[in-house]
Amino acid sequence: MTRYQLIAALTLIAAGSAHTQSAVPLAFHDSMPAWMAAARVPGVAVAILEAGKVGAIQTFGELRPGVPLGADALWNVASLTKPVTAVTTLRLVSAGRLQLNESLTPYWLDPDIGGDSMAARLTPRIILSHQTGFPNWRRMSPTGKLLFLFPPGTKYKYSGEGFEYLRRALDHKFGEPLQQLSDSILFAPLGMKHTTYGWDPRNDSTRFAYGHDTAGAILLGPMRPMSRPSAADWLVTTIGDYATFSAAVLHGAGLSPAVYTAMTTPQVLFENSTTEAMGLGWEVMKGPAEDPAILMHTGSDEGIKTLVLLLPKSQRGIVIFTNGENGMEVVMKILKATLHMKELTP
Repeated sequence: MTRYQLIAALTLIAAGSAHTQSAVPLAFHDSMPAWMAAARVPGVAVAILEAGKVGAIQTFGELRPGVPLGADALWNVASLTKPVTAVTTLRLVSAGRLQLNESLTPYWLDPDIGGDSMAARLTPRIILSHQTGFPNWRRMSPTGKLLFLFPPGTKYKYSGEGFEYLRRALDHKFGEPLQQLSDSILFAPLGMKHTTYGWDPRNDSTRFAYGHDTAGAILLGPMRPMSRPSAADWLVTTIGDYATFSAAVLHGAGLSPAVYTAMTTPQVLFENSTTEAMGLGWEVMKGPAEDPAILMHTGSDEGIKTLVLLLPKSQRGIVIFTNGENGMEVVMKILKATLHMKELTP
């Protein structure tokens, strides 16, 4: 299951409902063992949101061989980091501490593009909508250095490097790292006590959800310390914390109405698409009449596949973490069961 197949399927979501009480088994509960076995995915955590609240949170399978997966597991959620960084940034905008359309050059100018006048075009809006013109990562450029592949603000290209650029600008403007900014204006207010950018050495490593390869074998890669955070990747959190964050987004994310509208409004269309677009930190897709706007983001690191999908109008949503390289196969089956998705056409 590719990301593009996932997006295509999401445009076919029909109206439906999901179980909302944690005491009630999820609709797909009995099917999960077979789904996970077929995909060789050892563990899955799911949170259902209904009526704007976190309802069912359920875990399936193993954290690692012989250890059951619990709700207190600590996950690297990969690119699900980006919506969190976006909401932190947009809360600063809503508070008048940052302007959505201001150039970031006074706060940060990367040495690789210091002599390029296009750097002045980089703003929070341009970065959060993936219109920087940067490659996903500078190491992917022909020279291994940061460069513009096209003028900023002219089209969409997904870029983790752009979010890292924003992080450095925020660090310099506010004189504190992104972790502290997010702690004060997002994590603490929402009670997200188990969420950090990168691995906090004070965490209990026995709770960490290591990834697994396509055969289901555990991948014991190094953990990244908090001293080297990323605004684009490697947010460490629990399913409960991320569900709490998602519920807050359904309720306006603590943003001003104008900023929330900007976040959830298409800023730029994906290439060759009339329905798939980027908002600010979120993919924004057209849904059915009951849910005309769908907010979504996926995450993919080696052995880890994650997804958050929110339906603001009907106040529903779902968060799914998997610790297997084939996790998106299970994600698709869960979405079909919970959101009454139609089958993909051949």
